[in-house]
Amino acid sequence: MLDSYRLKSVCSLPFVCHKKINTVGTSNADIPLADPGMYQLDITLRRGQSLAARDRGGTSDPYVKFKIGRKEVFRSKIIHKNLNPVWEEKACILVEHLREPLYIKVFDYDFGLQDDFMGSAFLDLTQLELNRSTDVSLTLKDPHYPDHDLGIILLSVILTPKEGEPRDVTMLMRKSWKRSSKFQTQSLRLSDQHRKSHLWRGIVSITLIEGRDLKAMDSNGLSDPYVKFRLGHQKYKSKIMPKTLNPQWREQFDFHLYEERGGIIDITAWDKDAGKRDDFIGRCQVDLSSLSREQTHKLELQLEEGEGHLVLLVTLTASATVSISDLSVHSLEDQKERGEILKRYSPLKIFNNLKDVGFLQVRVIRAEGLMAADVTGKSDPFCVVELNNDRLLTHTVYKNLNPEWNKVFTFNIKDIHSVLEVTVYDEDRDRSADFLGRVAIPLLSIQNGEQKAYVLKNKQLTGPTKGVIYLEIDVIFNAVKASLRTLVPKEQKYIEEENRLSKQLLLRNFIRTKRCVMVLVNAAYYVNSCFDWDSPPRSLAAFVLFLFVVWNFELYMIPLLLLLLLTWNYFLIISGKDTRQRDTVVEDMLEDEEEEDDKDDKDGEKKGFINKIYAIQEVCISVQNILDEVASFGERIKNTFNWTVPFLSWLAIVALSVFTVILYFIPLRYIVLVWGINKFTKKLRSPYAIDNNELLDFLSRVPSDVQVVQYQELKPDHSHSPYKRKKNNLG
Repeated sequence: MLDSYRLKSVCSLPFVCHKKINTVGTSNADIPLADPGMYQLDITLRRGQSLAARDRGGTSDPYVKFKIGRKEVFRSKIIHKNLNPVWEEKACILVEHLREPLYIKVFDYDFGLQDDFMGSAFLDLTQLELNRSTDVSLTLKDPHYPDHDLGIILLSVILTPKEGEPRDVTMLMRKSWKRSSKFQTQSLRLSDQHRKSHLWRGIVSITLIEGRDLKAMDSNGLSDPYVKFRLGHQKYKSKIMPKTLNPQWREQFDFHLYEERGGIIDITAWDKDAGKRDDFIGRCQVDLSSLSREQTHKLELQLEEGEGHLVLLVTLTASATVSISDLSVHSLEDQKERGEILKRYSPLKIFNNLKDVGFLQVRVIRAEGLMAADVTGKSDPFCVVELNNDRLLTHTVYKNLNPEWNKVFTFNIKDIHSVLEVTVYDEDRDRSADFLGRVAIPLLSIQNGEQKAYVLKNKQLTGPTKGVIYLEIDVIFNAVKASLRTLVPKEQKYIEEENRLSKQLLLRNFIRTKRCVMVLVNAAYYVNSCFDWDSPPRSLAAFVLFLFVVWNFELYMIPLLLLLLLTWNYFLIISGKDTRQRDTVVEDMLEDEEEEDDKDDKDGEKKGFINKIYAIQEVCISVQNILDEVASFGERIKNTFNWTVPFLSWLAIVALSVFTVILYFIPLRYIVLVWGINKFTKKLRSPYAIDNNELLDFLSRVPSDVQVVQYQELKPDHSHSPYKRKKNNLG
């Protein structure tokens, strides 16, 4: 659930000015406090001086909150271990009434614990001069200890009156996880004329190679290091490397680059400690403005406030294909532009930028029959369109259960096996946005140019909720590039739901694993029954087959057997004898889990903190996740041979055919020799190559049974459509 809105950078709220403000003159003292006009307050949070120490080391990790009324409108980044922090962060806030002061509160960040209060102050907005930059120095105080000196906060503020009606806005969305494991939404609202300038201008590709001589934080003289990266609102956390001071990560990820001149990547290294606060190892920064474009830079960064180095590869590349436009103007309607896109992804362009697999255009047209989230019986819906880590939003349509957005979004496709997620929320000014529904659409299941009504599902994608959404989607991709990208690691989502302990989820994963194991057990029983001659004809046939295969066995027969199994299932499907059954067991378990999620939402605040203090929870979550991985592995193998995703099954047929031919014509010793030479020389040829297993990467693209249920398309009920009722009334 979306917890709250924090307005950062340019923002625009849906208020209407009832009275124009006279901007002649420099002071607002003569403006009545009851004036309902809107004001724009631009704030630059400069720095703090002589702040209070709240940690045992005599320092603090300060951050600042701005509040108007009871609503938090801005939160700064955390400056670690510094009593004289420099933020230089800007915020733009729309103020409805000047009589409400701006409250500034400073806190010391404590991981896993309640943050310590470091002082507060307030700024009287009625004393500010209009249209003039003012430097402000605020003394921090604690109401309980008014005599204590807690330091000062330095700001620059400009108060400007806003005139006229707010324009239609489009939003970009970014998410970050709170320590409570629920994420917040920060929405950046953009007016139409500034929209393009706030779409990302490029990609920052980062490969975390290794750490060297890191500081020992544990009693055994070692550490369990991991690294956090932050570029603006984007965050990434590496995997944890246990018990080492020279970790080898070999992880690759991408950030969006929004600013033309670059930006600063903040990097912090941490030591994982189970059951208590993680230890800080050190920090460093990368100034992207100092790096040249379209070139890979190897960086060896010294950790400040600690020991050791981090080794990175950083590459800045040109902007990806991403845009927002009105329905009347979009790429594929222009035949010339459509031709250029088709040419870019033609079979002849195989080796031009292997990461650029294809082009996706999503038309978000309208929704019907949405859930009423407000007390007025209406909703203020907006739509979030997500493809992996790319997120774009529509504008909000106020007080409407049948909104029309008529927006077109375009994306780069880096993996044809990605899933497009479209989520509808209800915007609420004073609290978190309410979830109204979601659909998940695998790119390979899309039928180009067809306008379809998708039934909205619940958060877990396990069942329908109220309403349908009308989308028209086009996918253009290079099949050869898509096939090659299937054999490399999947892109990891930066923002994923934090693992939680759930008895229903644990039971579901256990049953799924048990079903996979029982397939092997039943196969073993079947073979044993042949040995015991329980059925003489079957045993006789098995015995003859055994003698024939063993006498004539060649290694190429293994991929040939798998190829025949795939072909047999394909002909069963096209002949109408589909043996695949709808997995009602998984569906029932998912519904039970959804009910438990509802209970957790209600009881989470009461029991959440108590549950988290038990270290045994981490062990249970690990078991739960291992069961999920084992079950998913077995289900993905089954779904490959069941033709659940035809593209992947055809790819498997091509690969098995090639392996069969190779094993038939080339002696095994030569194949093993080539394999061994490749493995031994791989690090010599490419020292910073990311290790991967092509077979596991292929299987990671095949959906598990749970994902198959989640991606199932529900049939809409058109009897409740307001558009159909309008036609009937006209008839």
